[in-house]
Amino acid sequence: MNVEHETTLLVEEIRRLGTEDADGKISVKFGVLFNDDKCANLFEALVGTLRAAKRKKILTFQGELLLQGVHDNVDVILL
Repeated sequence: MNVEHETTLLVEEIRRLGTEDADGKISVKFGVLFNDDKCANLFEALVGTLRAAKRKKILTFQGELLLQGVHDNVDVILL
């Protein structure tokens, strides 16, 4: 798995699915990202890609790990 490539794709998908707030930051709910058909086909391990992007300070979200169902309303925010 090429982490750089995966994170680039993830940023594109967040921009596609997300909305821009007053500060100009784009965010999307984890549930929207997880349940999107295109994302499901692109990412074998969406949660792992999110964690890698968070470590690289490309995006942020509350908590360490996002789980489908439990964290569907958590915002994933591009930095």
